[in-house]
Amino acid sequence: MAQKPIYEYDGKKLLASQIPKYFPEFKFHNKLAVLTPETDIDKLAEELPWLKTDKLVAKPDQLFGKRGKANLLLLDANLDQLKAFAAEKLDKVFEISGKKGKLTRLLVEPFVPHEKEYYVSITSDRDYDIIHFSLEGGIFVEENWDKVTHIKVPFTADLATFDFKGQLPDLGDFGDVVVPFVRALLHVYQDQDFAFLEINPFAITAEKEIVPLDLKSRLDNTAYFLHNDTWNTPDAPVEFPGGFGMELTESEQFIDSLDAKTGASLKFNLLNPDGHIWTLLSGGGASVIFTDTIADLGFGMELSNYGEYSGNPSLEHTQLYAETVIDLMTKNPDPAGKPKYLFIAGGIANFTNVKATFSGIVKAFRKKVDQLKKANVKIYVRRGGPYEKEGLQMMKEIGIELGLDIEVHDRYTPLTRIVPLALKGGN
Repeated sequence: MAQKPIYEYDGKKLLASQIPKYFPEFKFHNKLAVLTPETDIDKLAEELPWLKTDKLVAKPDQLFGKRGKANLLLLDANLDQLKAFAAEKLDKVFEISGKKGKLTRLLVEPFVPHEKEYYVSITSDRDYDIIHFSLEGGIFVEENWDKVTHIKVPFTADLATFDFKGQLPDLGDFGDVVVPFVRALLHVYQDQDFAFLEINPFAITAEKEIVPLDLKSRLDNTAYFLHNDTWNTPDAPVEFPGGFGMELTESEQFIDSLDAKTGASLKFNLLNPDGHIWTLLSGGGASVIFTDTIADLGFGMELSNYGEYSGNPSLEHTQLYAETVIDLMTKNPDPAGKPKYLFIAGGIANFTNVKATFSGIVKAFRKKVDQLKKANVKIYVRRGGPYEKEGLQMMKEIGIELGLDIEVHDRYTPLTRIVPLALKGGN
């Protein structure tokens, strides 16, 4: 499971669309808006009239908490106050929990007057989903964790008949809405492949409507392809943003989107776009070994990227991954003609088909051959595993065919030997 946090906006939209399937009486106002530094708020208010008529709440939606303590929370405001708040906060740098980052996103929704706040979250263990519920939600729930009820629901349980009411605390007059809400919430958690879900707090209006106020959630993003109808809707596709202070480049976002759509693993971090050492590494172990070896030899400042592909990715995904790396490394050839080095390496695979993944890289070579030559790229290959002989032979042949400088090594050349062979002439 690859747990990825999502925006509060996306989480609320997902719950609003799915909970009524199991709790038809659940009604969510669906009044949600996102402001960025580029947003024309007056134009948005014409599209969303409630911004002009309702009292409003505005808060950052960038995967961090303690927003009130950071003076980044606007409550019970009108449109003019919202505009002033956005002008003051958006596109400004703040330090949150020791991390500095630019505030680029505000979530706006109606202000909901309420007297009581409740807490609910769902986590998963080896054999259970666990519901955590408290009659006392809000910012002090962690300090009062002893008052939280924990309900273990076996994965094999029939949620339609499971006794939620008997295990939840006394809910008084609100039991008839809270119990079906909790039941529906767990249904959605399971159906939509959530890995974590927390609503702190949720309120109940005088009309007995449940309103999630603050929400944090993570999805198992390897299940992306299972949820095109709910995660990837044209009007509101679910995003997997980086954490606050971690602004992803366009290339990192693209690889992240590929990773979300496959059961394989595709990871990429751009470290130094002007560096001369680039990697296409298969497996997390290989990525650590190569990175450590490059640093130990004194070339750490030249390392351009860190990442890996593993889990037997498809030919298409491998090709797109390789093309992304090649585009970045060849974007700015060295002015003095100094070569750039591309290491295509990995340990000895158990399951990954070496020939199949190399076929994707070969397709990328054919497409990007002129770029590789112009940037004076030298390529070093080392791999072992199923169909390694055929895969390595393919690499040798494509080098000859396209006139690329490719040196190929099999499993009998240690991983740590490839780097000095390339960068220090074997010394």
